[in-house]
Amino acid sequence: MDVSFLGGPRPQRGVGVVAPFDFALDRELWRWVPDDVSLHLTRTPYVPVEVSLDLARLVSEHETLDDAVRTLTAVSPEVVAYACTSGSFVGGSAGERAMCAAMTRAGVVPSVTTSGALLEALAALGAHRVALVTPYTMSVTRALEEYVAEAGVTVAGCAFMGLTSHIWKVPYREVAAMARKAVRGGGRRGADALFISCTNLPTYDVIPQLEAELRMPVISANQVTMWAALARMGTRATGPYQALIDPAARSGPVLPELPDGEQQQEGMA
Repeated sequence: MDVSFLGGPRPQRGVGVVAPFDFALDRELWRWVPDDVSLHLTRTPYVPVEVSLDLARLVSEHETLDDAVRTLTAVSPEVVAYACTSGSFVGGSAGERAMCAAMTRAGVVPSVTTSGALLEALAALGAHRVALVTPYTMSVTRALEEYVAEAGVTVAGCAFMGLTSHIWKVPYREVAAMARKAVRGGGRRGADALFISCTNLPTYDVIPQLEAELRMPVISANQVTMWAALARMGTRATGPYQALIDPAARSGPVLPELPDGEQQQEGMA
């Protein structure tokens, strides 16, 4: 077969991503992105503060966002995403909307945030009662509960890990254990969906396993961020066996094994 390289690589569409300085899961974001889309990441400046409400405010200041978005305009992204859950819910719904407006002004392109994408995803799934899993301390977790409640969504259960650093090192088995705890705490009526918060918490491979076990949609911070950003471009995220992205997953598909020795838990389909 004749192959010519004279035309160069296929044209790529771009998503600009602004992430906190300690974000460590670049590769996970890419797993939701189709082949004809590139991610262009930039980070907020380092500040010597542990994960907390103070850090969330520092990494989401409008001046910081403006500078970050302007660095991305050189590569002409079609949309800009702020990939941080706490940084986008710390100011409530009004704060999240103001962040999007500030990024859009700076980049002259549509903008999304993780927390705004969370509410869009819950609406798309028709979920009015949500169970929450967070790696955060109690104070940061409570701020997420307040943000969700402000949008008219009932928090049906919650579990948090109390971490202030190195969140990206949490293994899938611990994420799954916290998910079960959050859903069990939902009471008699239970939750319509489970949200796993924090873009620094690994979730890609555990999502379909939890959906099969818990029998509900499971969404995560990185997943909803990429789903919403790509939707702004008129394209779709890639996430086999994930109910938000793959409608076939809602009918209970046969699931692959988790990688790297992570085994399905007893009771999973």
